[in-house]
Amino acid sequence: MAIFDETTLRKLEQLTLVAERVRVGVMKGDRRSSKRGTSIEFADYRNYTKGDDLRRLDWNVYARLERPFIKLLEEEEDLAVHLLVDASASMNWPDTDHRLPITDYQSQNKLVYALRLAGALGHIGLTAGDLTAVTLLSSQGDHTWGPFRGQQNSLRLLQFLETGSGSGTTDLNLSLKNYALRGRRPGLLFVLSDLLSPNGYQDGLNALQARGYEVGLIHLLSPDEVEPPVSGDLKLVDIETGTDAEITLDPTTLDLYRERLQAWQTEIATYCANRHIHYIPLTTDLPWEKLVLQTLRVKGVVK
Repeated sequence: MAIFDETTLRKLEQLTLVAERVRVGVMKGDRRSSKRGTSIEFADYRNYTKGDDLRRLDWNVYARLERPFIKLLEEEEDLAVHLLVDASASMNWPDTDHRLPITDYQSQNKLVYALRLAGALGHIGLTAGDLTAVTLLSSQGDHTWGPFRGQQNSLRLLQFLETGSGSGTTDLNLSLKNYALRGRRPGLLFVLSDLLSPNGYQDGLNALQARGYEVGLIHLLSPDEVEPPVSGDLKLVDIETGTDAEITLDPTTLDLYRERLQAWQTEIATYCANRHIHYIPLTTDLPWEKLVLQTLRVKGVVK
């Protein structure tokens, strides 16, 4: 597991992925769900109703309050975890070799960052006993690992991620719709993408939610996409389509660019808030350990 050192692995193994809305599965795992069941872990009380099992009545509470209460218990069940990584050419930026060095802790390449993050989230899910699958979305055909459960599969997951490379144009709407139609068990689903998809992304996310997935959108941009380090007369070439445009990048143009970028991200955030989608925008100079151990905790998707 060269992607992570032992210290990082131990930290990841202390975390679990959190699903607030999705229904957990029927296979008993290591996590605690909010569904009431038959395990020995106490969850809450409710009033006794006719037909309840008297063995679950709390006689100590009855003696104190002279009212009958039934003990509710938590059931240990697994969660289905889906990690979808946009493997388009635009994600392979800043440019790097065809075989991505995802062991490079300092890389700001968007796809390298996304693959390492998928490895971290996948390891958390596998360690918790969650049914975990990872898919690389590509115009040349999606590549899926899993679903598997159990920490013993983490090495195989990381080996799969090391084969990832970015090329072509990913139609996010089409890829996400197709994923929703495949009939996999709905669960907690993360999309890791720069969202630079010509046909958009909203219809695809809607299709996933319609199938019952709880969706998290991790929006990755590189620092030089947020603050272009160049100026003057330039020819911009689309890395995916090859189309070009000549522009003059002066302070006025840069200010307009920043305004439009902010407006775009605000639009995405508003859409996600209205749809109860977890939206996590980031730039790849954010240490990914800080993202996992702090930012995602604040967002409520890991604990």
